[in-house]
Amino acid sequence: MLEVYGCPSEYLDDPDEIRRLLLDAANKAGATVIDSMFHRFAPQGVSGVVVIAESHLTIHTWPELGCAAIDVFSCSPLIDLDQIGEHLARELRARRFDAKVVERGRTPHLAP
Repeated sequence: MLEVYGCPSEYLDDPDEIRRLLLDAANKAGATVIDSMFHRFAPQGVSGVVVIAESHLTIHTWPELGCAAIDVFSCSPLIDLDQIGEHLARELRARRFDAKVVERGRTPHLAP
């Protein structure tokens, strides 16, 4: 999970630019892109998802606050999650970002 702060609002309110950034991040990290969908809200804000063979990337932006929440979910150890986060924070011109890794699928009742 990645949260970016201090981003210029024009970067956060353009669904075409947000789509380009997430697709670029997925490709650079070695993910296999399946599909994507993005929506711009009125009066502002963008939500989007990039479905990858390894799971998905999602984003929701708050241009009026200069921030965005991004989730990168992957079942593949080959996907470079740090690279995706750093790339998106840099491209969104974030002054600050917080990243948190949440391990999933390791509960005892799911273990083989």
